[in-house]
Amino acid sequence: MTAHDPARPEARPISLHQQILSEIQGHILSGRWPPGHRIPFEHELTAQFGCSRMTVNKVLTQLAAAGLIERRRKVGSFVRQPHSQSAVLEIPEIRTEVEALGLPYRFALLARRRRRSTQADRAALGLDAPAPVLALTVRHDAGPRPFCLEERLVHLAAVPEAEAQDFADEPPGTWLVRHVPWTAAEHRIRARAADADIAAAMACAPGAACLVVERRTWSAGRPVTVVRLTYPGEAHELVARFAPSHGPGPGVGREA
Repeated sequence: MTAHDPARPEARPISLHQQILSEIQGHILSGRWPPGHRIPFEHELTAQFGCSRMTVNKVLTQLAAAGLIERRRKVGSFVRQPHSQSAVLEIPEIRTEVEALGLPYRFALLARRRRRSTQADRAALGLDAPAPVLALTVRHDAGPRPFCLEERLVHLAAVPEAEAQDFADEPPGTWLVRHVPWTAAEHRIRARAADADIAAAMACAPGAACLVVERRTWSAGRPVTVVRLTYPGEAHELVARFAPSHGPGPGVGREA
């Protein structure tokens, strides 16, 4: 008989609830069950795991509260489309947005080109004269699906060290925030229909609705970068929280 060593506690057994939860989460986060996939009915899961219907119901309720599935009365439960939100008045890191959804993040550098600025580049960056720029295209993924397409211009006269970066291990947005302090930013938000290039990069149908956030940043009055971030329209929203710029007027926020 082997003596029990109190310094090496035995692993606690995994509850049936946690086992069912982990298995379903694994199917969803791995992409094996894509958005829209119907989760087995409660009675099917009950038979599969040999448990009570109450246990299955608690698992599905927990998954719905986490935003991973959608429960439809008399129809069943379905994997939800990942739904994210960004703060309008902040510069969020895309990795943080993805990981907040409980999904694994990765990115792919699709294009990188140093060039002399075109007239359109100068208009976008607000430059008065030709200057070298770095044009970058990056796709950010949430789990198995494209999450955002980043099309960015970097003003190399303002950020010369960016030219030596290959952005293989760190996306350009993250690198810029960490290495170039910005003092002002401008957001423009609009809708657009996916053209052939966007549709191919984002694995969506041509003409699909997309949400586009265009951002320019400056450092001490000098243009640093302009970026266009394109998100699938049905899976993203922008949120702003703000307060009145002046104190409450007469009768506002006061007790009689």
